[in-house]
Amino acid sequence: VQLQASGGGLVQAGGPLRLSCAASGRTFSSYAMGWFRQAPGKEREFVAASRWSGGYYAYFVKGRFTISRDNAKNTVYLQMNSLKPEDTAVYYCAAELSKNLDPGTLYSRNNYNYWGQGTQVTVSS
Repeated sequence: VQLQASGGGLVQAGGPLRLSCAASGRTFSSYAMGWFRQAPGKEREFVAASRWSGGYYAYFVKGRFTISRDNAKNTVYLQMNSLKPEDTAVYYCAAELSKNLDPGTLYSRNNYNYWGQGTQVTVSS
């Protein structure tokens, strides 16, 4: 699986931004898709994931970010609203076969085998 993330950019605090991640392959629906982010000097952290029909979120984005997917387009999206300066980071999409994950393990970056190249999100105050 090859992943291509896009949609990053510079946005003012309080504004929205939508990230996209396009995947190659014909079995996209079999994969759990995750979004992670990494700020300078910090570890890569979980943001959101889509597995089967469920959406999972880190507590610090719940209510502001929404993950969705279009299996016909092999694409997963991350709609980010009410952005804060602390959301500034490189955002990465990741994929792993859904059968290899469960709600307890999809939060860990170590459980995803496929990664996109990252897209920079900068939120100005």
